[in-house]
Amino acid sequence: MKRKLTVSFTMLVLLGRGLLADEGMWIPLLLEKYNIEEMQGMGFRLTAEDVYSINRASMKDAVVLFGGGCTGELISDRGLLLTNHHCGYGRIQAHSTLEHDYLTHGFWAMSPEEELPNPGLTATFLVRMEDVTERMLEGIDENTPFRKREKILEERASAIIDEAVKGTHYTAVVKPFFQGNQYFLFVNEVFRDVRLVGAPPSAIGKFGGDTDNWEWPRHTGDFSLFRIYADKNNMPAEYSPDNVPYQPKKFFPVSLKGVKPGDFTMVFGYPGSTARYVPSDHIEMLTENLYPELIKIRSEKLAIMNAAMEDSPAVRIQYAAKNASLSNSWKRWMGEMQGLEKMQVIDRKKVFEREFSNWVQADKQRTEKYGRLLAQYDSLYGIFGKYNLLYQYFNEVFFRYGSEIILFAGNFRVLEDYWQGDSSLAAYDAPVERLQQVAGNFFDDYHPPVDRQMFAAVARLFETTVEEEFYPEVWKQMKKKYGNRYSEWSDGLFEQSWLDDASQVKSFLAGFSPDSVNKLIQDPAYRLSMDARRFYYLRIVPEYMRLRQQISELDRLYMKAQIEFREGERLYPDANLTLRVSYGQVMGYEPRDAVIYRHYTTLAGVMEKDDPNVYDYRVPEKLKALYREKDFGRYAENGELPVCFLATNHTTGGNSGSPVINADGHLIGINFDRVWEGVMSDLMFNPEKSRNISLDIRYVLFLIDRYAGAGYLIDEMKLVE
Repeated sequence: MKRKLTVSFTMLVLLGRGLLADEGMWIPLLLEKYNIEEMQGMGFRLTAEDVYSINRASMKDAVVLFGGGCTGELISDRGLLLTNHHCGYGRIQAHSTLEHDYLTHGFWAMSPEEELPNPGLTATFLVRMEDVTERMLEGIDENTPFRKREKILEERASAIIDEAVKGTHYTAVVKPFFQGNQYFLFVNEVFRDVRLVGAPPSAIGKFGGDTDNWEWPRHTGDFSLFRIYADKNNMPAEYSPDNVPYQPKKFFPVSLKGVKPGDFTMVFGYPGSTARYVPSDHIEMLTENLYPELIKIRSEKLAIMNAAMEDSPAVRIQYAAKNASLSNSWKRWMGEMQGLEKMQVIDRKKVFEREFSNWVQADKQRTEKYGRLLAQYDSLYGIFGKYNLLYQYFNEVFFRYGSEIILFAGNFRVLEDYWQGDSSLAAYDAPVERLQQVAGNFFDDYHPPVDRQMFAAVARLFETTVEEEFYPEVWKQMKKKYGNRYSEWSDGLFEQSWLDDASQVKSFLAGFSPDSVNKLIQDPAYRLSMDARRFYYLRIVPEYMRLRQQISELDRLYMKAQIEFREGERLYPDANLTLRVSYGQVMGYEPRDAVIYRHYTTLAGVMEKDDPNVYDYRVPEKLKALYREKDFGRYAENGELPVCFLATNHTTGGNSGSPVINADGHLIGINFDRVWEGVMSDLMFNPEKSRNISLDIRYVLFLIDRYAGAGYLIDEMKLVE
């Protein structure tokens, strides 16, 4: 879609022939070269080596990748780890039952023996990082065919990793930066015994719920506590009762000094993904094609879940994590669309591209290398937008986020595969045992009436969104039988299938024989699952991947060209779940005309929001009592108890749980969100609106000490008055 360019030259400058104030997710190894002078000018009183060093303990040794997508920080010499409540949410849910409802009532281990193990949960420390660009790209140029390039890169990365970890217990990975124009090696130490120590009730840890998600003012006590365990030699080990608390090289002192506007802040964590350097075609695809459809289908799903969760405490526990996962992106997409439109990002990108094109055409060699880039993008995105929507929509309907019975049914494919291979009965033992475990986990958090409603809703949306040529064959048969009567579609599927019934699935697996496969392949949920999967992998994925590969190749070339075009500027690579530094200042903002938000909230705001009739705003009675008594202790400031604060740090998903550090390297908060008006910072940073939201560490300490009565945990920490 072509747009009239209405952006002024001033906007072009703001877009970024230079980075905006406080923008950037910086590589810790390179702080000395690119950032430390600016950081110290903003008030930072430490050195680059205090942040990242391989020769002595540094801040990097107190920061972990928590699980596969959050950040955590060490706050004691006994391996006590702090992260967000929403990062630990799945683990808290896994330990919750109706009898021990830790989601509702919270959990606090009052002794090491009460700490709860979490199989599969890891805490990963960065040991060192190294620029390996020359080794990775030697002899590779723009004429190297894609597949050959990928093969060479894979082989070289494998050799570099083997060399880096040889004779150690470390793991390693080589990751691309700047769309494959630079490569870094990361050597890591992974701890696998991570135990739950404490979590406030969801009425505190998720206070405000989806209503307040991405919003300010914010009053969410979004934290949870874990502990890393090691063997008696302080080395990583699988869970064992004999393990002891890990003794870290470094942990963060905890500050009671608080924050004021203009204070230096640093966020140190693992941001997941950004897209700062994409062309305007990419933004158009998101805002005009993809996001509107995804928002529509997620809205339907969340409405169904929310109604069921409100009606039943058991369903609320079962669907809490699923609901949180669905709603997080749903609300972010809406915020991104609004922010991108208000900032006129598409038009700004087009202005930049016009200036870029002028630069390219001013030189014959540049024209030969980069002259067709933007036209190629335009052509590819015209097709890719269609397949990207199909790719995402099949996931929304059939797979990760769709009807649960369809996804669950797909697990049984292994039995049909063995059956077609004419395997012996003994060969089925391992897959049947695994399916018994999968089924147990599935039915713990599954409520068929919710899924039945969900299928009817997504079936209707699939029909109205996806062209008929992309209907799987079984879907066409259902369409022929039921027409547009989607509730009948769903009723027919669930009444004829046995895969939504825990007892029938249990009996099927317990008495399994090769002949049982006949029952499986006749099940309508299984047939639809297999047919959708076949269609997806035969008709959609190949074209999606082909187009994505071509765009990826253009991205690499476009990034290389932008680096040349912006020679002399400081550029930061997009986030890729590697350890990064973001620095800024404590600062409020003005979201719209005549509205000014200060930089902090207090417990008084929690009480103002209290509403026993609204689930998201139900305040625990004990917290109300503490507020009435003003029993805030040393955690108060001017008679108020601080809860959250704002700063200008550039953050994204993955930064959840990241330590927020002051000028002296002390912990002042836990990063957990961004404001609605600035959520588009993954694509473009707005210095006037982009703010990260952090939980004030004093509220954390207050809740541990006065609310939970777990003062022994405070005693572990090093508090700085």
